[in-house]
Amino acid sequence: MTGTRSPEGLLERAGVRGNPDRDQHFLIDERVLDRVPGYLPEDADRSHVLEIGGGTGALTDRLLAASERVTVIERDPDLAAFLREEFAAEIDADRLTVVHGDALEVDLPDDATASVSNLPYGVSSEITFRLLPLGIPTVLMFQKEFAERMAAESGTSEYGRLSVSAQHYAAVEVVEPVPPTAFSPPPAVDSAVVRTTPRDPDYEVDDEDFFLRFVKAVFTQRRKTVRNAIRNTAHISGLDTPDAVVDAAPEALLSKRAGDLAPDDFAELASLAAEHGVEGGNG
Repeated sequence: MTGTRSPEGLLERAGVRGNPDRDQHFLIDERVLDRVPGYLPEDADRSHVLEIGGGTGALTDRLLAASERVTVIERDPDLAAFLREEFAAEIDADRLTVVHGDALEVDLPDDATASVSNLPYGVSSEITFRLLPLGIPTVLMFQKEFAERMAAESGTSEYGRLSVSAQHYAAVEVVEPVPPTAFSPPPAVDSAVVRTTPRDPDYEVDDEDFFLRFVKAVFTQRRKTVRNAIRNTAHISGLDTPDAVVDAAPEALLSKRAGDLAPDDFAELASLAAEHGVEGGNG
């Protein structure tokens, strides 16, 4: 099923126009809007979908047609009020909850089964890393460059800290490029829809926070060998004795650069780092 509300009609009824200075670019291409909810994995639980940044409700309308219940978080007070008015019947039927607030600060619903959102690009990274640890499938709109970095494989120019961190939580796929003309007003960049499917990584880490901090540290010196990156970034990773880590790590990894390490390589190094480089050996 697809939604019945016209994106242009919603904008007109809301009496708003997108504002690039406020990171507001409304998705108005009905073909894209109709496709986006369908990018959830086939076996995804659609009983309660979380939407970040509802805007005027064009995607909200499609999500209500494709799921049992929707919670939408909207930062703009006028838009939150409009959503409550426009979707009053759905709210009365207990199918929609509108939360006015900042998605980086409000409590996310703990019973959400999926998230489908056209994210504000300025805070897309921060929001994504609030969503991924929830362990639910997502379909999210990003700047195309950000999307490609999320999905990148080791050894490619796009591969980096974002790739390793996102893929630690989920399989990441770019499922559709979206041109600027799909939005009002058109952003200055191309966009892309990304699907994330939760999965356990094929490696183990004892301390997730330390692992992610270690990955961040090494990538801050991606042009250096891993040996030098470990030594030079102890203030970021929190290592007390980085030389002990270098002594314990295999040369095959130390001689590479960060962009050539697979996620399981980072896991191996982080484990050694926590054991040999941190006082107490517990990260």
